[in-house]
Amino acid sequence: MAKIHSMTAFARESSNADHSIVTVELRSVNHRYLDCSFKLPDALRALEPRFRELAGKKLARGKLDCLMRIQAGAERNSTLDINQEQLSALMDATSLVTGKLETRAPTALEILQFPGICSAEEQSEEALHKAALDIFGAALGTLAESRQREGEKLAAMIQERITAVEGEVTVTRSLVPELQKAQRDRILTRIDDLGVEVEQGRLEQELVYLAQKSDVDEELDRLDAHVEEVRRTLKKGGPCGRRLDFLMQELNREANTLSSKSTSSSTTQNAVELKVLIEQMREQIQNIE
Repeated sequence: MAKIHSMTAFARESSNADHSIVTVELRSVNHRYLDCSFKLPDALRALEPRFRELAGKKLARGKLDCLMRIQAGAERNSTLDINQEQLSALMDATSLVTGKLETRAPTALEILQFPGICSAEEQSEEALHKAALDIFGAALGTLAESRQREGEKLAAMIQERITAVEGEVTVTRSLVPELQKAQRDRILTRIDDLGVEVEQGRLEQELVYLAQKSDVDEELDRLDAHVEEVRRTLKKGGPCGRRLDFLMQELNREANTLSSKSTSSSTTQNAVELKVLIEQMREQIQNIE
């Protein structure tokens, strides 16, 4: 079964590669879709399409920022290799030229700068690229694990809140018959107090109309259905943030209707509590992948 993942996480990994230290930092936050941004050294810029491909396989949504650095390792050999044969040939040519033209001899630095005289050990591009891909994959795995742990916490919080929503719906449903009876008795008492003649058939019609107007069974049934759908979505897991956000909108719509039909302070309070719980869930769902 797929897990719930958050879109917020951080990961940092580093490794040695051919006398260099490669470091990668990954940060992700919530976003409507997967949006990757890379800051890479010139030596690794060609790998950006591969990095995007790897990120797309691990992540479904989120704003991903990647920063990668290359630093020379402490053990890297900093000596220069001097081409002795080329140096001897250059010295002979220099002596010949300076003797005939009576010019000053070139300095040691100028000789070293002549092409082919000295060279430094070049870093293997293939080894560097392999190390960068490996370290990026490791950091991506760490990021995904962090997002999963955070997602499990979010799912537990939503489960807790949706259970509370179910409780409010159950309480409200139990109050409806009593409230409808109290409304009917209140109207009949007012008519008796006024002492006016009322056509019984017309009175019954009006009482039925008021009962229908304040009836919330349909809203409560839909709330129950949405609660079950939220639980089913959480159980299924995977990238479900958008679906959960839609369900929060539906829950909130029914809570608003329930509030508008309320005929007592108790059901009004229940509707308010429902909206508070729904908003708490909605805020956290914004971080779910």
